[in-house]
Amino acid sequence: MTESKIYRKIHFAVMAIEASAKKSHTSGKTMHHRLKAQGLIHKRLLGHYDILHTQSLDWVADDTLETLKNWEKEEKKK
Repeated sequence: MTESKIYRKIHFAVMAIEASAKKSHTSGKTMHHRLKAQGLIHKRLLGHYDILHTQSLDWVADDTLETLKNWEKEEKKK
C-alpha cells in the first residue's frame, strides 16, 4: 500500500471519528476511545475504507454510531 493511500485512510478515519463525535454530542477523544475499545476503527473504518469513503460523511457518521451502539450492546450480553 502506498504512503498516499495510508494517509487517505487515516484522514478518512479521523474525519469519521470527529463527525460521529459531533453527532453524538461528545468529544473526539471519547469517541475514539469507544471506537477503539470495540475494534471498530480497524475492522470497520479502515477495513472497509474502499466502500465507506464513497459515502457522504453524514452517512458514515450515522453508520459508525449505529454500528458502535450494536457492538457495545453485543459486548454487554457476553
